[in-house]
Amino acid sequence: MEQLPLVLGTGGAVLLVAVIAVRVSIRVGLPSLLLYLGMGVLLGEAGFGIHYDNPELTQSLGLAALVMILSEGGLTTRWTAVKPSLGIGIALSTVAVAVSIAVTGAALHWLLGLDWRMALLWGAVLASTDAAAVFSVLRSAGIGKRLVGALEIESGINDAPAYIAVVVLAEGTTVDWSLPLLVVYELAAGLVIGLAFGWIGAQALRRAALPATGLYPLATMAVCVVAYSSGQLAHASGLLATYVAALVLGNSKLPHRSDTLSFAEGLGWLAQIGLFVLLGLFASPGRIFESLVQGLVAGAVVLLLARPLSVLLSALPFKVPWREQVFLSWAGLRGAVPIVLALIPLSSGVPGAQELVDAVFVLVIVLTLLQGATLTPLARALGLAQHAEAHEIDVDSAPLDEMGAELLQVRINAGSKMHGVYLAELRLPVGATISLLVRGGAGFTPNKNTRLQERDQLLVVTTSDARDAAERRLRAVDRAGRLARWKGESGQ
Repeated sequence: MEQLPLVLGTGGAVLLVAVIAVRVSIRVGLPSLLLYLGMGVLLGEAGFGIHYDNPELTQSLGLAALVMILSEGGLTTRWTAVKPSLGIGIALSTVAVAVSIAVTGAALHWLLGLDWRMALLWGAVLASTDAAAVFSVLRSAGIGKRLVGALEIESGINDAPAYIAVVVLAEGTTVDWSLPLLVVYELAAGLVIGLAFGWIGAQALRRAALPATGLYPLATMAVCVVAYSSGQLAHASGLLATYVAALVLGNSKLPHRSDTLSFAEGLGWLAQIGLFVLLGLFASPGRIFESLVQGLVAGAVVLLLARPLSVLLSALPFKVPWREQVFLSWAGLRGAVPIVLALIPLSSGVPGAQELVDAVFVLVIVLTLLQGATLTPLARALGLAQHAEAHEIDVDSAPLDEMGAELLQVRINAGSKMHGVYLAELRLPVGATISLLVRGGAGFTPNKNTRLQERDQLLVVTTSDARDAAERRLRAVDRAGRLARWKGESGQ
């Protein structure tokens, strides 16, 4: 009890610094997860001297944090935005994982001299993209919704098959004809459990008369957590059940939906901060430097060989343009998930697992710096960046839910074809209107004769039914101008 004030004070201080670090990371263009890892290393044995070396506890807390992150990702993902990308997203999260494991394993077996089991274990650990990195980086990177949707679906689902592969390889399970059937069962059962909990949870929350508004977000997150535990107890994929349940809940007409999304976002940030600080605390800088060469070799194999080949094979049935394939190949962001997965063989006592964990730390740091800093410039170079993209704004106001209304913010960037378009020429659908225009720091209510300019910021009020049509129209005018419809631009 005597240590409680010190522990709470340290935790609160770390959380405050981490929140400030988000602002700093945006300004300097450095992914915030690296700052959190750095904070953990600073607190650890190489800095303030806190000794922490418990892989079992780290793995358990990491999986718990991943459940929170997947819940937040599913709740804040709009089905209409990812539905056009569902096919390629599922292919990336299944076929691409298998291809990546095989290619990475074979390459590292040859380059690093690893035995086949350990080489494939490296491939399985590195096959999963990171949900936290994708949700936090891509949604604010100005990338088209089709690509973001595919990558969100991939990062939300591919943790499940990667986790199954790591567990199978770490436990030394005999590979025979029944293994593919086991994998199919775990994924299919996880999907069914997630759909069931999401639908039942949405029905129950709509009918419940809870005594306080704050209980609805708690109940929603509880449904996602129970979906995870039910999936695991049924020997299915609990991670997939979590994401699917959250996706169903997030796209249902929940009471106090804005409050729920705000709470989920805050909880997701807390999970990210805690997870990365914990992983930084667990890391040993001395061992990491010893694994520098292995980490760089593995990173090069994943980035330049395994990821592009897995994207190419996954995209074949969907006729994805080569520019989008290049971006998808480069956007396979790695973060905390590979580190958490690497802790599974370490906890199981697999020989060589410590070197795997240390190398993955190196790989995550290098790839996050390289990919995170170049995603937006690459999208612009490939002609895939969107100038005007509507983003939902969380407003702490219950009447919006009651009226079925939503707020969207649109920024007209340089080069947008919306420049020079009169407000009347936007022709937004019935139920959507621009309520505020901010230009040069001054806001005013526009009228039909107001002419839009670059760097204007628009506040769009829309009914839920008109939202998708409003977004499509804004994107169409952004790409093709006032005559977008005549030019065949639909804004999809």
